Amino acid sequence: MLLLAVAFIVTFVLLLYMVSPLISPKPLKLSGAHVVVTGGSSGIGKCIAIECYKQGAFITLIARDENKLLQTKKEIEKYCVNDKQVVLCISVDVSKDYEQVENVLKQAQEKLGPVDMLVNCAGTSVTGKFEDIEVNSFERLMAVNYLGSVYPSRAVIATMKERRMGRIVFVSSQAGQLGLFGYTAYSPTKFALRGLAEALQMEVKPYNIYLTVAYPPDTDTPGFAEESKTKPLETKLISETSSVCQAEQVARVIVKDAIQGNFNSSVGSDGYMLSILTSGMSPVTSITEGLQQVACMGIFRIIGLFYLGSFDSIVRRCMMQREKSESADKTE
Repeated sequence: MLLLAVAFIVTFVLLLYMVSPLISPKPLKLSGAHVVVTGGSSGIGKCIAIECYKQGAFITLIARDENKLLQTKKEIEKYCVNDKQVVLCISVDVSKDYEQVENVLKQAQEKLGPVDMLVNCAGTSVTGKFEDIEVNSFERLMAVNYLGSVYPSRAVIATMKERRMGRIVFVSSQAGQLGLFGYTAYSPTKFALRGLAEALQMEVKPYNIYLTVAYPPDTDTPGFAEESKTKPLETKLISETSSVCQAEQVARVIVKDAIQGNFNSSVGSDGYMLSILTSGMSPVTSITEGLQQVACMGIFRIIGLFYLGSFDSIVRRCMMQREKSESADKTE
């Protein structure tokens, strides 16, 4: 009887694997596609642009620093696969003025055609204890990391719906899956992207538009190097429990998931576990993805509890060391 039950389960799972590709989104072909990357002058954004360009896409780079944009353009053009490809640079702050963002994206579409894929990668970070972070930093991070993704997405969604096709990528962070010490200003802005993506995905799925939320881990970028200068000790020690990824590796994973129309994009074993643990009511792009979440949730929760215990231990240890140091200073 037990063997029959096992055989039935195995057969059922195999059937789901066979059926799954039939209900998954049709992959987006990047050759000749118009890909817009915000925050594309450095870091993960630049590497995503390069990865798409290698696959034959036309690229629009959007960032604030015009000099960096022009340097990045020259670097990307080294990877061209045909002489028709174009890299267009637009200098604008995507978090300030929606009408300005809308106008520059209209100009980009007039030159390179309608946007097939939008990658929202513009972002910034501030770390520190909650009470030590300036109040205006909370507002600035919400503007850049959240509204800086809302505005470009809002500007291209109507055309995508008319064409009944498109991809939109929101580059969040593992700090958008798990709130960590030192990220009280940063984490909420990244959590917000998931809420936006889940609601918007439900609206646009009937139009064959698929959203991807990417959760990269600590990644070797200029932004990460700058952030590390002001990290509290607790944040540094927690970050050191996992390795730092290369931007090229992260970009390849994000582009692959976006092409496939996957809602979640994670890197490495820690990223996979976090995506399972935080899947909740998020959309799935295949039956097999849903089965993996159901099968792995329990054991991953147990592992996750050990991680949380370790993080709490780091915070307590740092607090005790700090109090001991302050006490010693007072007695001198």
